[in-house]
Amino acid sequence: MSEVTNPIQACSEIFIKPNGVFAATNVKHNWSWFPFILVIALAILPAYLYFNFVDFEWYKDLIINSSYADTSPNEQAMIRNNMSAGSMQIFSVVGAFVGYIVINAIVATYLNLMTKSDEQSTHGFTDWYGFTWWISMPSVVAGLIALVVILLADSHQLSPVALSPTSLAYWFGLELGSPWFGLLQSMRIESLWSIYLIAVGLTQWTAIRGSKTYIIAAAPYLIIWGVWAAFTAFA
Repeated sequence: MSEVTNPIQACSEIFIKPNGVFAATNVKHNWSWFPFILVIALAILPAYLYFNFVDFEWYKDLIINSSYADTSPNEQAMIRNNMSAGSMQIFSVVGAFVGYIVINAIVATYLNLMTKSDEQSTHGFTDWYGFTWWISMPSVVAGLIALVVILLADSHQLSPVALSPTSLAYWFGLELGSPWFGLLQSMRIESLWSIYLIAVGLTQWTAIRGSKTYIIAAAPYLIIWGVWAAFTAFA
């Protein structure tokens, strides 16, 4: 296992040699600002670019027809009038930023609780919160793919699903109005990658080994997806 000596090196090697990265971050502090900046930037940039690119009148029709088809014409007109490309950009930027902050805080709380059984572990919530930005790094790859999809699009009538090109919703070509859209949009390649990184990180940060690391890593995803699928199927 090669030694990781700086956070920039860690940001590149997290994709190919995660053991070395987590071994280094186990003793180094304040490195998590680097993945934090990358993750947030690549969450924000595709959405910002998308709303500068998309035919916004077409986009408004798409959203209203898929999400507000059952409302009255007056309500639809009010929604249409209140929508603007600028407001959607702001909403997307703020949503991406706050969303990651909150979700990673929840993940950090979960990991902090799950590792309490390891008597040798001295990590607290803030340590695990820094850890969450390293396991979020696969989203940087997804963000880059989304940028490429938008930049190479040959039509300004580009579905917002293009913002999640690694999701099952994108692969299966689901429409926004599908009851399965939300679930399949949340099921992404980088989720599996993050599960793997959590398991690797646990082996470096704790005395937990073997299949237990993967159970801890995968449990939240499987529970959320399972409950969501059951609710969608029987709603």
